[in-house]
Amino acid sequence: MRKLPLKKTIAILAVSAVSLPLYGFVGSSSSSLGSSYPDYGYDWLDDAHRDGWELQYEETFDTAPNLDAVPWVQDTYGEDSPWNVDEFDDDGIYFQHIGGPSFQRALDSFKLLRKHVEIGEKGWLTVEMGTRDINPDGSKATPPTLEVKNGAAKINVPWDGGLIFTSTDPLPSQYRVEYELKTLDFGGKRPGGENNGWDYDGKTNGYVPGECKTNFPWTRKGDYSQGGADKVDGCAKPWGNVTAENGYYLLSIMDYAHPAPHNNIFIHSHRKVGMDIYSVNGGWARVYKACNPATKEIFPYTESNGNGVNEIFFDGSAWRDKAFAYNQFIMPTECGVRDGSDKDATIVSAVELQPELMPDETYRFAIERTKTGYVQEMSGNFKNVGQQTYRYERPFISEVNGRETSIWHYNQTPGEYDGRFNETLTFDEGKYGSFEKEMWPAGSAYPDNFVIGIPHLNYYEGSATVDNIRLYTPE
Repeated sequence: MRKLPLKKTIAILAVSAVSLPLYGFVGSSSSSLGSSYPDYGYDWLDDAHRDGWELQYEETFDTAPNLDAVPWVQDTYGEDSPWNVDEFDDDGIYFQHIGGPSFQRALDSFKLLRKHVEIGEKGWLTVEMGTRDINPDGSKATPPTLEVKNGAAKINVPWDGGLIFTSTDPLPSQYRVEYELKTLDFGGKRPGGENNGWDYDGKTNGYVPGECKTNFPWTRKGDYSQGGADKVDGCAKPWGNVTAENGYYLLSIMDYAHPAPHNNIFIHSHRKVGMDIYSVNGGWARVYKACNPATKEIFPYTESNGNGVNEIFFDGSAWRDKAFAYNQFIMPTECGVRDGSDKDATIVSAVELQPELMPDETYRFAIERTKTGYVQEMSGNFKNVGQQTYRYERPFISEVNGRETSIWHYNQTPGEYDGRFNETLTFDEGKYGSFEKEMWPAGSAYPDNFVIGIPHLNYYEGSATVDNIRLYTPE
């Protein structure tokens, strides 16, 4: 295996139990085997070796990258923009058809500034940042930041900006991506906090009180004209307050080559697989659930700590909402495989992180792509069960509850997919036109690339510390 400089880390806790992978059989669920589970070489606290994988690149953040040397540049949108992807872009026709000239007026009320910085050996890793300049002098007071200190990278993201780590080049046909999460403060509850734990450290659900924080200027419904007002008001309807929902993208695989922060509608149709946290103290949380992996029982999300890991394989055969191409969820947990079509359990968290224990406790997240499917893995001290490693696997095409399902846009090449899950959707919510799109036709192909961080430009606020981002390929 290729030798790279590695940090010396003392192994404090041993992995005491792991879980069998899920292979996508009808009604399948995982089961714990305790310490009798085979040793796959994933003792991650003291070594980067992974059986069957060869380490290609590793970013240890022992040296701080000079991000200030790269200037912010304005995204001028359109097909010539290096950040252009599709109809759901920040200037996309999806929003143009909903809001018409009033949407364009809202979009033109600020400049979208971006920063693309390649770091690490041979520039293999990229930091993508986005922020909004609402000042005539070209300055922005609160862009996201990346602070490298003590051999780790801390990201700080305001509600109106985004910051992610991603691979500079799309991922190969088979790979393992992993990293360590050392701190997390993107909302949820904290022990001893007020308002049932949602208010802590002077914040509510991780948001600092103050200026209006809305999903401006991207929303799916409402009157963008604001009743004919002369000047756009990003604090008024149709845009709504976002502070009841916070979260963090622990690790996701996207279906396009070069991920970057975009509006939050965009990401809903671009994830293949992923693990994220969605911290909600709004009324709609009543239809969410969480799994207690110790008892294998489902309980109401409102009784959780709000830092549950949503372990999701995005379904290429079904929709949560066709109006914006929002895929259905397939969610493996120790309580069984959950299908998001259950109206009383549309999201079921697999485990709960314990941010209050960090950085003394560290979590690791990994995703593997093999010849036949994807594996998602998480390790750490989870609520109710302590130190555990869970691995969940699904083939590219499998069955759930007697229904053929697939992982959304899994094919990196046209030959991997026969077009069987294609559907033409019509997007006509607005009064300014509509468009149709074949969502997954035969002959299509979708590269893999990972996202760690905050890929939204109008939701989520907080900080997180990451370390030891690694990319492996098969030995």
